[in-house]
Amino acid sequence: MFTFIDENGYKVELQFGDGPFEIEPKHVLVLVKYDGKWLCAIHRNRGVEFPGGKQEPGETLIEAAIREVYEETKVHVSDVQPFAHYIVYDEKPFCKVVFTAKVKSSEPFVKEFETIARLWLEEKELLNHPNLSFYMQDDGMKKMLQEVKYIERQW
Repeated sequence: MFTFIDENGYKVELQFGDGPFEIEPKHVLVLVKYDGKWLCAIHRNRGVEFPGGKQEPGETLIEAAIREVYEETKVHVSDVQPFAHYIVYDEKPFCKVVFTAKVKSSEPFVKEFETIARLWLEEKELLNHPNLSFYMQDDGMKKMLQEVKYIERQW
């Protein structure tokens, strides 16, 4: 387990693997890399971040991951696999499952209500982007990017 304090001052516990979950997950985050670049969306308020969001009623976490990636970036993904999960201990603690996925296809990006653009960033560009979302700057994200390199070698 990797524990850190996020940009909002909350304790976060990050674990690699697909469970067990102390708190039932209702949120997803998806790391997609294609041709050496990470898929990101520009959120209207938060800035550059990986696609993700909340699970809708009647939806599995994998279905939520696929939907969120498409809604935020217009990219269709496949081979969606749980990679990690983390619990944020804010006023109402929540659990988010982190997935990896592969690109199946993409459509031209159309601005949505939350996201205003899709970006493909090399790791150096990602780590040094001036408009990163708060969660993209924390120690947990750096740890996840480090760990996903191991998984990439298996791909």
